[in-house]
Amino acid sequence: MDWLVVPAAYLLGSVQPGLLIVRALRGVDVRETGSGKTGTTNVLRAGGKWAAASVVLLDGGKGVAAAVAARILSDSGWVEAGATAAVMVGHVFPVFAGFRGGRGVATGVGASAGLLPWTALIGLGVFAPTVALTRYVSCASVLATASVVAGYVAGAALGAVPLPYLCFSLVCGALVVWMHRDNIRRLRNGEERRLGAPNPPAP
Repeated sequence: MDWLVVPAAYLLGSVQPGLLIVRALRGVDVRETGSGKTGTTNVLRAGGKWAAASVVLLDGGKGVAAAVAARILSDSGWVEAGATAAVMVGHVFPVFAGFRGGRGVATGVGASAGLLPWTALIGLGVFAPTVALTRYVSCASVLATASVVAGYVAGAALGAVPLPYLCFSLVCGALVVWMHRDNIRRLRNGEERRLGAPNPPAP
């Protein structure tokens, strides 16, 4: 019955702090502004710094909770990988919010930290300086995701990362990059908004 942690993780991921916090503070649906997502960057523009900080912690906490719960409740690496993947899928496609959630970055960092803490450190080590230098959160997110996946691949090649964890990184890394496809297009065209730019209405 330990596999039940997988659907439970999906339901946990479906809870959207960004949607709830901005609605409570501003009385608006954060998905109707800016990128239309419920993640940190859109919440920052729609609700301010404290709201964004809260969303980072809560979205990341969902990922950590799913990974840790799976490791406690199961001895199967596949169940652990499934739960961490499920919490990310829930965040991106939440059943409680019309399947319109975030891009999975903060939740993915938390999930990866819950499985292998050093992989999250790799991601943060790439994300922070990239944002500082470019002020493009999307660029930093994609590069950090790629670096984390590379870390899993290298770890697997050295025998330090089990196959289920590697599969988690490949599948969820691809999901995060795919969720940034519009950002990648705007970066290529020189149209992406930098951190601190005002939030226009969602298309």
